[in-house]
Amino acid sequence: MQIFGVDIGGSGIKGAPVDLERGDLAQERHKVLTPQPATPDGVADGVREVVRHFGWTGPVGVTFPGVVTGGTTIRTAANVDKEWIGVDAAALLFERLDGLPVTVLNDADAAGVAEMQGGAGRGRTGTVIMLTFGTGIGSALFTDGHLVPNTELGHLELHGHDAEKRASTKAKEDHDLSWEHWARRVQKYLTHVEMLFSPELFIIGGGISRKAHKFLPLIEGVRAEMIPAELRNNAGIVGAAMAASAAGAAPALVVEEATEGWAEPEGLA
Repeated sequence: MQIFGVDIGGSGIKGAPVDLERGDLAQERHKVLTPQPATPDGVADGVREVVRHFGWTGPVGVTFPGVVTGGTTIRTAANVDKEWIGVDAAALLFERLDGLPVTVLNDADAAGVAEMQGGAGRGRTGTVIMLTFGTGIGSALFTDGHLVPNTELGHLELHGHDAEKRASTKAKEDHDLSWEHWARRVQKYLTHVEMLFSPELFIIGGGISRKAHKFLPLIEGVRAEMIPAELRNNAGIVGAAMAASAAGAAPALVVEEATEGWAEPEGLA
């Protein structure tokens, strides 16, 4: 079974059909730049361009980098235009995609669900935290496979600033930080999160996860296990498709303990 997933980020909008039986992309993803400013109309046009690239005519799951309540309404918009706050994103995208069914959820929550179902978190119990490093820092918190949605741990205060202003991939690039310098910032952030939630596992996602070997070994003093996301930067697309496959159910609030292979999306409730 294939469902289309779209991942809206601060710098890019990417999507592809997803093979839910394999838990991975069915085709190479297509990406367009996120418009600046990232207004609702501009981003919706970008989503339409990605979906039309594949000639897709079925349900679409879409992630958003902010708090999404009821699967539709945007409550925060840290890395896109503030016009998004209060917008019924599903209704906007339904119109822009000419009536295709649309499901919307937080981007890190989507990535976390995908990793817990068919990636680095498969079969893991206890407290697991997925962190996506990119334009900001997204988070997904799980306890025994149950998702606590919209945690937004990237906005925890670290040295007087939002943590993502110091430890995101964008912060590394903007300040031209070495891997060693950036790893020290990430270490301070992870230590702070660990103090608050005592997770057994950190899953490190986002595009930077493909270079995890350059910074994870440099991080010290964190008791929790730290591993890179298996789906890398495609996790949000896969999780969005999983949410859309739930056909109107509350997106990805529970992840059933996975057996061998891929757990069917009916495990979401």
